[in-house]
Amino acid sequence: MTIKIGDSIPKATINTFAGGPQAVDTETFFAGKKVVLFALPGAFTPTCSAKHLPGFIEHLEAFRAKGIEVACLSVNDAFVMGAWGKTQNAPDDLHLLADGNAEFTRALGLEFDASGFGMGVRAQRFALYAENGVVKGLWVEAPGEFRVSSAEHVLSQV
Repeated sequence: MTIKIGDSIPKATINTFAGGPQAVDTETFFAGKKVVLFALPGAFTPTCSAKHLPGFIEHLEAFRAKGIEVACLSVNDAFVMGAWGKTQNAPDDLHLLADGNAEFTRALGLEFDASGFGMGVRAQRFALYAENGVVKGLWVEAPGEFRVSSAEHVLSQV
């Protein structure tokens, strides 16, 4: 079942990269703060690298001004997310979250099967806004689209 507005963020373990993989549980990550989480099919993929992450980097200061932290989620490992962040010049406070086994993505109900492209299970392209672990906004893209999960759109909604 897909997460919806008013639901609590499901409990799962995700990873960040700080010299190596660092496990963090989602309850701790989302507790007591405002977070925009955007997800994408994969680090180093065309739209994700050319538009999705760069848009959030460009508008990060506007989210900060609203007291909102920004996190990017992908079904990749922490090493890939760390390397991708470096190539994209992602600031340290834009959290790059690795969901290597798609545990969190599946718990959200926002996975899709990209086996036809040799990529296995991946996250759909989406963005959500949560306050203290409760979803207040959710924008899921139609297949092949990139509009409602863009930084510009999300920023206009929060």
